[in-house]
Amino acid sequence: MNLARLVRRQLLSLSGVGLMLGALFFAAALTPTLIPRSYLTQGALAGACFAIGYLAGVLWRSLWHYLELPEPSARARSSANALAAAGCLLVAIICLRQAAEWQNSIRTVMKMQPVDTAHPLKVCAIALATFVVLLMLGRLFVLLARFLAARKRRFIPQRIANVVGVLVAGLLFWAIASNVLVRMAFNALDSSFRELDAVFEPERPQPTAPGKTGSPASLVKWNELGRTGRRFIASGPTAAEISAITGQAAQEPVRVYVGLGGAGTAQARARLALDELKRQHGFERKVLIVITPTGTGWIDPSAMDSVEYLHHGDVASVAMQYSYLNSPLSLLFQPEYGAEAARTLFAEIYGYWTTLPKDGRPKLYLHGLSLGAMNSEKSAELFETIGDPIAGAVWSGPPFESRIWRWVTANRNPGTPAWLPEFRDGRFVRFMNQNGPTVPADAPWGPMRIVYLQHASDAITFFSYRDAYQRPAWMEAPRGPDVSPELRWYPIVTMLQLALDMGMANGTPMGFGHVYAPEHYVDAWVAVTDVRDWSTEALARLKEYLAAKARKTSSGSAGDDPYADRGG
Repeated sequence: MNLARLVRRQLLSLSGVGLMLGALFFAAALTPTLIPRSYLTQGALAGACFAIGYLAGVLWRSLWHYLELPEPSARARSSANALAAAGCLLVAIICLRQAAEWQNSIRTVMKMQPVDTAHPLKVCAIALATFVVLLMLGRLFVLLARFLAARKRRFIPQRIANVVGVLVAGLLFWAIASNVLVRMAFNALDSSFRELDAVFEPERPQPTAPGKTGSPASLVKWNELGRTGRRFIASGPTAAEISAITGQAAQEPVRVYVGLGGAGTAQARARLALDELKRQHGFERKVLIVITPTGTGWIDPSAMDSVEYLHHGDVASVAMQYSYLNSPLSLLFQPEYGAEAARTLFAEIYGYWTTLPKDGRPKLYLHGLSLGAMNSEKSAELFETIGDPIAGAVWSGPPFESRIWRWVTANRNPGTPAWLPEFRDGRFVRFMNQNGPTVPADAPWGPMRIVYLQHASDAITFFSYRDAYQRPAWMEAPRGPDVSPELRWYPIVTMLQLALDMGMANGTPMGFGHVYAPEHYVDAWVAVTDVRDWSTEALARLKEYLAAKARKTSSGSAGDDPYADRGG
């Protein structure tokens, strides 16, 4: 009986305005954005949005009281709340019935099987649990703020004491969250990823050929490469495999990788990478690519396989690990590590490359996916390379905070969409998606060629904090081919939806979201590295082969292995 009375008291204490706004936020959270959702993620998102809407209502009522504005009568307020609550409940029910169709609108453009139901009861149960947890945290915060304010009222005016109480309570909550909970989580995750990085896969034995990184003749030990490094070295195509597809003589591609265990500092690891690249005669190849990997050190095989086939194996690539954590965690906890490592490696490779005769050295390119793309942008400063520029870069899935990408997109040609811009005459930078570029392939290039490969459905690229209060430009018509036509913008809610989409962007079929397909990399590398010895028919066959190979192995890589960090 006491428990029932307590529950009834808690229910009666809820804000009517907050519940109304919460119901509207809940309904908006059910609408589609960029990535299909499961009932678990949909329920958690809807519950969080309900809590934010409820908080907005509570703050509105508090402000109304604080300003001492006229209050309606209890009967009028009760009637208005009941009517509004009924209307919001009706909206929420309608949206729950529509949720499956909305999710199918995303699945259709991504060529996924439609779902029969959005599991509305499960969504509601998870949303309710999420709301209750957040509500309890909110009330704990209020109790703490009131307690602190009461202690201060003996010395300062009441309203100032209330403000001090809220500020101090906020600082305490933040300190506990950031310095205790977050730090404990970071240490646990870092230890977990470090242990996983050291795991040896029996299907990837140590190479014996002297020209391979990690072999007995290598300067880099096999057990110091890390899991992602061993995968990168072992997964590359052989000369025989390349010849079987191209019908021409091919070379064994040079792949150099240095893991975190290779040396104690970024400078020492970069120097080791340079020495290993020279040992393998990488500077004698036609193409040299400096890769900045994702957070864990993972390198997308779709990107590297495609360029190695296109150039008949006459390619050398070099990469260096800078973290054990995946990209989101690395960006959150170690934002400076990736940029520092990328700049250090590029400086070593570029410094030696500039000493070589211009007519006898390889063309130098940059590549990075996701966080790797953002850090690769930072690796080569214009004023450092303007006298002897690199040949270009392929950057795929650039995060929304990527400096050069953001500036170029903001300064795109008028009338071109934000999800596939055109920049000036296309001589310096071009954008590509699943359907290729908007600039004609035969349009002239300048001395440096940069291609951004991006999907309109990639929230890691198109998320912005401004989405909370401003409709993003990429939502304007025409929309990207992989974006739901049912997508709408809602204040605050859309930003939260896209934030969730970032965490789910790797769960899409290949060629959508944050998962980039080898056939699209082929187009990017053809443009950037100026491939001319392939016919249209031969390129089509190569794309079919690489696509079939990637889809055959995807379930055993980034699809099922959380360590195969595709970014962001």
